[in-house]
Amino acid sequence: MTFNVKLDNQPEKFLKKADRVLKERICAKITSLQNDPFPHDSKRIVNREEKIFRIRIGGYRILYVVYFEENIILISKIDRRERVY
Repeated sequence: MTFNVKLDNQPEKFLKKADRVLKERICAKITSLQNDPFPHDSKRIVNREEKIFRIRIGGYRILYVVYFEENIILISKIDRRERVY
């Protein structure tokens, strides 16, 4: 099953400002989520109402929610580790 990936406003702005190498790494990771929404390095963030997951890309984190009914992965935030949570 392949998921559609949607970006919230903050991730879109982040990717526009990011340098080319970082953008390529992040886009590759996001593309891999389409086929496997829960890779081995994903973790659920506790103490949140929604089931939010995170994956690592070096010092950066991608926070996302999986909606199985609509077949959508919503990327809610991308930022440095210190600021993302």
